Parts: sequence; structure tokens; C-alpha cells
Amino acid sequence: MSHIDKQTFTPTFTLKDNLDSSNSRNVILEREVAEVLAEIIPPGQQRERDAGSRCIVSLAASSITIQDPRDSQYRRSFCFDYAYWSHSGYVIQDRTGLYLPEEAGGRYADQECVFQDLGQGILENALQGYNATLLAYGQTGSGKSYSMVGYKHNKGLVPKLCERLFKAIKENKEARQCQVFFSMLEIYNEQVVDLLSRGSRPPGGLRVREEQHRGFYVEGLRTVPCDSAAQVEQLMEQGTRTRTTAATHMNANSSRSHMLLVLQLKQILSKESVTKQSNINLVDLAGSERQRSASSEADRLKEGTAINLSLTTLGNVISALADMAVGRKTVHVPYRDSVLTKLLQSALGGNSRTVMIATVSPADICYEESLSTLRYSERAKHIQNRPVVNESPTERLVKELKAENARLMQRLSRLGQDGRSANDETKEIRQLLTHNELQIRTINTLWEKHLQEALKDWEQQYANITQERRLMQMHPYILNINEDAQLSGVVKLFIPAGEWDIGLSEGTPRSISIKGLGIQQRHAVLKNEQRRLTLTPLKGSKVTVNGRAVTQTSELQHLDRLILGSNCTYLYIGFPSERGANDWSRYDYDYFLSELAAAEGIHLGESSTESCQTDPSLLAVFYDYVKLMPLVAEANQMSEELKKGVEFKLEIKNLVLSDSKGNDLEKEIICKVTSKHSKQVWMWSKAKFVNRKFLMEEIYLRHLDEMNGEHTGEGLSSSALPRDKDPFWDPVEPLLLGTAHLWLQSLAFRIPVDEQLEVLGSEGSEEAILQAKLIPCTSDGLPLGEDDILIDPSELLGRRLDVQLVVEQCFGLRWIREARNRGVQIGFSVLDSGGRVYTPAVWHHVNPALRHKVHFASLHVSRHLLDYLQSSAVLLELWGLQDGCTSLVSPLEGARGSTGGIFIIDESGMTNTIPADCIKLNSSLSRLQSDLEEQKRVNNTLMKENQRLRGQLNTATNGGNSAPNRSVRPSCDAEFARSLKRFYHNMTSVRAQLESLRRRRPSESCDLLGLRLYVDERSGLLKDFSEQLEQSVSALKLDVATIVRRKRERSGT
Repeated sequence: MSHIDKQTFTPTFTLKDNLDSSNSRNVILEREVAEVLAEIIPPGQQRERDAGSRCIVSLAASSITIQDPRDSQYRRSFCFDYAYWSHSGYVIQDRTGLYLPEEAGGRYADQECVFQDLGQGILENALQGYNATLLAYGQTGSGKSYSMVGYKHNKGLVPKLCERLFKAIKENKEARQCQVFFSMLEIYNEQVVDLLSRGSRPPGGLRVREEQHRGFYVEGLRTVPCDSAAQVEQLMEQGTRTRTTAATHMNANSSRSHMLLVLQLKQILSKESVTKQSNINLVDLAGSERQRSASSEADRLKEGTAINLSLTTLGNVISALADMAVGRKTVHVPYRDSVLTKLLQSALGGNSRTVMIATVSPADICYEESLSTLRYSERAKHIQNRPVVNESPTERLVKELKAENARLMQRLSRLGQDGRSANDETKEIRQLLTHNELQIRTINTLWEKHLQEALKDWEQQYANITQERRLMQMHPYILNINEDAQLSGVVKLFIPAGEWDIGLSEGTPRSISIKGLGIQQRHAVLKNEQRRLTLTPLKGSKVTVNGRAVTQTSELQHLDRLILGSNCTYLYIGFPSERGANDWSRYDYDYFLSELAAAEGIHLGESSTESCQTDPSLLAVFYDYVKLMPLVAEANQMSEELKKGVEFKLEIKNLVLSDSKGNDLEKEIICKVTSKHSKQVWMWSKAKFVNRKFLMEEIYLRHLDEMNGEHTGEGLSSSALPRDKDPFWDPVEPLLLGTAHLWLQSLAFRIPVDEQLEVLGSEGSEEAILQAKLIPCTSDGLPLGEDDILIDPSELLGRRLDVQLVVEQCFGLRWIREARNRGVQIGFSVLDSGGRVYTPAVWHHVNPALRHKVHFASLHVSRHLLDYLQSSAVLLELWGLQDGCTSLVSPLEGARGSTGGIFIIDESGMTNTIPADCIKLNSSLSRLQSDLEEQKRVNNTLMKENQRLRGQLNTATNGGNSAPNRSVRPSCDAEFARSLKRFYHNMTSVRAQLESLRRRRPSESCDLLGLRLYVDERSGLLKDFSEQLEQSVSALKLDVATIVRRKRERSGT
């Protein structure tokens, strides 16, 4: 786990269901309530600090308020029994490294404070004979492990609980005899793994059984007796080592598995002749983001994943129990739907006192996960349990045997006093006495025997630890780095002098065995010679050093980062003389990912220092990208080993795209999936990819079992999956390849537009060149002339506007170049209406001629429409079609290929078609309206002329001959306006020619002669362009000079 400094940003909240036995409310014995805890957690803090995240969570008493970073007015509050804050307000004690409050009475809550409120209650419940359960739930990296286990000297709830438990046992050893058993298991993919087992893992994992009195239990789970907290700590380290190794072998990681620690406490109170037996269940649940992403989007194969089943079922159980607690009708509680909920049945609505810790991060980039966790935990606080004191059946049997022996001895004495001959009966009674005494002796010696066996194991483990520490001081080694910081540094692979093969092979004496996705039998060679260590990748193996792929021999330096195969991450620890005082803990899993991201050009740590105004949602997208990189590498490796022929690649949707007004679109991570054989392409959302990745893991694990001959026969073989059950396949659908903007500003002046537009993909790649036109026209579809161009757009208000949008042709379609069996369509809408118009599908052509024309009209141009034309564009969407998918059809009636219909634009932007039989009537009405407008205009002009003449006449009458008798001359403004119209029209055609010239490129297969012809042709086009531009400018200059000369003449200067 990484070091924490005061500037780091990783606060977490923790919700808990606690039962305080010292509380006077007796109802607490039958109810669980939820509390919230916030604390600084080492894992994940670098992410928030680099992102420059801001805190969106506030704490007041026992209430948590979370603010939507996109809308500061939207806030949600959640109330719990306890709430703690440890994001800020703490200091690090130099001598011990403890995190303590900066000032007395501050709101910072340290680990001891949390234990006093929560852990102490669990301990007292267990000593009273109640079952107790502690559940940790939250987003991966939000602090579950810190709350449960702790960090260095800041011990969490579990080690503190063990210390206080054995301290209480020692203080009360005169009044009671105590026995403690410890077990540790993991649930992954609905399979139970014994983390303390000394044997091999059985196929399918351990089985969960059920007994009437015992409830659900794990058959064959190893329980180890302990008589000190140090032994429990050692067993936890052993289990963690097994968990790490299994995770590497099975391609699992801790955020997708649940871990259960079980402490069984048996107390024999001799004075009261009572035995109490209680179980303390400590549960670290899988990352909450797994459950949220699994349910956030519909997927045809969503219900098939067993990896997500436990968290989903746990949510259903909590919901059902919460409904029952508030008095709703009795509902079915689906305990039996998953292994986790079976084992937690007593903790949820049963015989247990339960605490639920839900950790959340207050960073804005974690808003969705934090809000989901708070909602999930709020439901849990309504659950009601009914715990009872547990009496041991074993002790009850001992008492019954002793009572029976006493009765038998009385019978023997009576027989002897009576003097009757009862040899047979006496013999039978003595046999019963002997049998009962043997049973009592067996029961009493069982604990001592188990304890002796556990002590032998502990001594062996201690010897192994001593041997490991000795080797660490002698040789260089590599140690594992895991997403869960608690599992990092557990596996150490030592490299003595000489040459060593590293890979799957373990049959040779000079081999170092590692397992994982993409690891070959002989993956690489490590050579330790003359105090230099070199790494040589073998043919076909994937080796990454410090974020860069290597294919040749490289010398390793102290603290180099290695990735072998798809995602086996190791840190190289050099020779003892090289180590110095360097602390390797800063090289956590996030550090490895940041190096991989930097190799792809994503420098997350630098973005926030360069600009403190970076959009947090954009940063969150980039962090999602980095987090998904190893999952994509694993999916590609599984596809390769399963011979699926499918390639996965991450992309950022809408990275450079904008809407019709030029505003950035919301960005998100998508996964591009490509079939290497058929060239079919799918675009999966992040949630869908994660869900499919779980399913791929199930198929892959089944494949490994088949390879090892361990397939249980349950489910289909990995090689015999039908296509509709295959997580690597989906039905094909049309794909949005890119967009182009055709700006509408010219329409406000009734000026035609002829553009060659660049169609950009999500990440800025050029997908095609699209030629499109906007032609102002009459209601009959006839183009308007130069005289219809407007100087002032407001002249359109209240009048009719007709426009034809013509999609002429596509050039250089990359989608078709990659596979000729594909097709394309162009889609668009006007005024951002919901209904889109699509051109007919065109197949197999790289430069298809579309020649699709659509007529739009507004009967009365409003101010809203005019503003829209001056600030917006028609967004032309390029859609890709594949074999097997249907063409896109417009939801607007008659939209496809309609040449006899007109789409009317109303205020809301929706479009409706006019049937062809109504066009004639509409055209007549339009002409009448135009004639009326013309008559009004002529009438207004004549009235103004009359007023001007009348004024001049009055001036001549009143002023006599004082004014010069000059004829009235028209204003020069109209002539200047006409000149500008001609120039604008000429420049539009010049611009179109420039765009054509800019897009013209030589063919990729051009030879030298072809290039010369291309250069000559380009020179001719440049000459024509230059001449046309010069003519346009010269004509404008000439017109302006003529107008100025005339104006001077008229003014008499």
C-alpha cells in the first residue's frame, strides 16, 4: 500500500449495521442499523490527487450529503447511526506512523475511534454468545481493506478485534475456558476456495451443504485452532498468499471475489456449567462497481454471469428483507440464489448481530459509484435480525454423558446393596460407563490435539518466513503487485546466480514457475551473472518493462516494473547493495497502469498540473480508459487461446465530436470488437464489455479445466458453445462511424451552400469526405437566383423559407476500404428533431454517388428558427452497414427517397411530410402569399416615394429658388448591396473550389509518372483558383470605385 501524505485525496465513507449491547434500547437485539465511516485510504489516492478532484461529500452529525458535480443544485442526503470523517484534519506521528487528529475535538476519526464504536460492540456480542458479522462494501480502492485490515501501524478492525479477543480470554481464564478456531475462504465465480487448505483445489471448489440445526456450511473447510493474535495474523498472511497465487492462476482479481474470515469462539464457564459458542464472520465483499455496472445496461447475456451473481443476489436479499421490515407483504427472500447469500443467511435477517461498513470516496470523479453505494447501504439499515445466545451441542453431550454415568453408578450401588445376583446387568452397566468415559476423554482431548497440530504448522510457517527473509538478504527477486494493495508483495520469486527459465514449466531444476494469462511454457530467461541481471524474452512472449514492450535482452535495474503475459505484474528488487533506503510501496498497481497509459500518449498526472480547469468528467473517462486497459489485454489473450479470432480495442466515444451547435458531446469509454475472419465490428459500452469479460472468464476457466481433465460435466464445453451463448459474439448492427457539420448560417441570407465536408470519427480520424449542398428554393423546388439574396436576415421573419438539402457523394470511405462487403448510409435531422432522415443504403463502393435530395420548408420563419439558422448546423451522420444487419429507416413517413413530399418545420423542430396530392394546392397558396407580399412591398415603396416628393414640393414652394433644381437620384446603398451579393456568391464558388483542391490527393498506388501528372493537374487547378479569386476581388474593387465616383458626382463634389 502506498504512503499517505497530507495533500493526498482519498477519503472514504463507511456504512455499518451495528448492534450496541450496552445501549438501553433492547430492540437493538433484534435490529441492525447502518452507520457511515469516512477515512483516508492509501489505495487509489494518487488517482484523485492527479485528477485535481474536488470534494462533493459533506458530513453533519450522522448525515451524509453528496452533490452532483454536473449540477451543484442537486444534492442527496443519507442518514445513518454513525458517520466518521477522515479525509482531512489529521497528522502523521513521526515515531509510529499513526494517523491522529490535528487537534482535540476535531472531526477526524482514527482507527481506534472506529473500533471503540463498532469493534468493541462486536467483541462484547461474541463474548456474550451471540453470532456477529462485519460486512465491508464499497467501490474498489475506496478503503474496504483499510477499514478491515488497516495499513502498517494503523491497524484495522480485524487485527484489533483479534488482539482484544485474546486479551479478554487471558484476563478471564480463571472463570472460563476458551477455544478459538480460525478459517478463511474466498468465493469467486460461485466457487468456494479454502485459503488455508494444504491440498490441491478440488474441481468446482468446495460444496455448500445445509443441515437443519447448523444451517448452511462449507463441507471440508479447514478450521485451525489458535491461542494468540499472532497465530491468527500468521494464518491471514498464509491465506492471503494462497489467495494471491490463486488469483494469478485463475486470472481473477480481488475486486471480483468475496473473502470470508471466520472466528469460532467456544467458552466453557465451569461455575455456571454453561457453554457458549459464537461465530464472528468478517466479510470483504467484491467491489461495488461490479454490481452497478452489471445492472446498468441491458445485455442479452447479462443473466449468465456467475461472477456478478453474488452481489446482485445480495442486493435482492437486502431489498426483500427491508420490505419485510417496513411491513410490506411477505416476499420471497432469495438466500439460495448464490453461495454468498447462503453463507450469510444468519447474518442477514437471522441469528446474528451485524455491522455493515460501506466505504465511499468523496471525489467528484467517483460520484456515480459513491451514490450507488450510499443507496445500497441505506436499504440495509432497515433489516431486522433476531440473535440468540448459542449453546454448544458438544458441551451439552458431555453434561448428558456425565449425568448418565451418575445414574449408572447409582444403579450399580443399589444392585450391590440388594445383594442380588445381577452379573449380566452389572457387566452391561460397567460397559456403558467405560464407553461414556471414553467419549468424555475424547471430547476433552480433541482441542489439545488440534492445538498441537496447529502449533506444528505455525512452527513450519515460521521457519519458512525465516528462510524467506534470509534469501531476501542474499539474492535479487521479483515480487507481485496486485490491484488490492493487501495482496501486493506476497509472492516473492528469488533469482540466484545462473540462468533461469521463467514460465509455466516447473519440471526443470532451473525454472521459476509463474502462471497467468499469456504465459508460455518458457516465457523468458533471467540471467544472474557478475552482479548483473538480464531479461531475455523468448519468441512469441509478451514482456513489458517500465511500460515499454521489449523483445531483446535488457538489463534490469532496481525497482524496474515488469508485466509478463497479459497482466502478471511484478516489481524487480535488485541486489542488496543496490537497494538503499528506497521504498517500493509507491510502485502500486495504479503506477503500472499509468506507465502503460503514458506509452499510449495519456499522461494523467500532467494534465491536472497544466490546467486546473480540466473537466472532471473528461478526467474520469481517461481514468476509466486506464483501468480497463488490463481487462482488454486479458480479453485479447483469452480470445487468442480460445481461438475466437476476436480483437478488442478501447476507444473514447465523442472525444473530438460536437453537437449541432458546436458544443462538446458527453464522452464515454467504448470497446471496439472486431472479428479477424469476417471483419464484423461491434461497439460495446463499458458496462457491456465488463459483463462480457466476466462471461469470457467463465468460458476460459472451463477451458482450463478441460485441458487439465478436471471438467465436471456441468454446462457446455468451451468449444461447443452455440453462437447465441458465446460472449465473444453479438448480432451485427449499424455503427455510427463519424459526423460532419453543414453550417446553416448562409440560409439566413438565402445564399446556397456547396461544401466538401470532412467526416470525423469519435477520436478524430478521417472516415470520409462528404459533398453536400443547401439550396434555397421556391415551394416548387426551383433554386432561387442572385436577386433573392438578402442583406438583412430579419427580412425572413414571418415569410416562408424553402430549402433543399442534397447529399451528392462520399469520397474515400475508410469503412469500405477495410472490407468491400460493407455499406453506408447518411442520416440527419433538422432543428435537432428526434426523427432522422436516412439516405438509401449504398454497398461495396469506396466513392459512392448518393444524390439524395430532401426538401424542407418553414411556412412562417420565427425568431427561434432564424437564431437557429445563424448558430447551428445540420449534423450529417455516417452510418456503417455490415452483412446481416438491416438498413436504417426514417421514423418519418415517406422519408426514404421521397422526392414528392416536403418536410414542414414547426417551432418544436419536428418534421412532417406533405403528401404529393397536396403539393399543388400548397404551391398555389404559396404563390398567392408571395404575390400578396410583393403587392405590400410595392405599395409601401410608392407611399414612401409620394411622401418624399411631397416634401420636396413643399420645400420648393416655401423656399423659392433658394434650392438648386436637381432631379431626384436613387440612393447608392442598393447598388452597393448588389455588388456585395455578387461578391459573396462568387466567393462561395471560390471556396468550394479551394476545398476540392485541398482534398485532392494522389492514389496510394501511384508511380512516378502518376505523381508528375498529379503535380501538373494540381498546378493547373491552383492557377485557375488564383485567377478566379483575382477576378472576384477585381470586380468588387471596380464596383466600389464606380459607386464612390457616382456618389461624388451626385453630391456635386
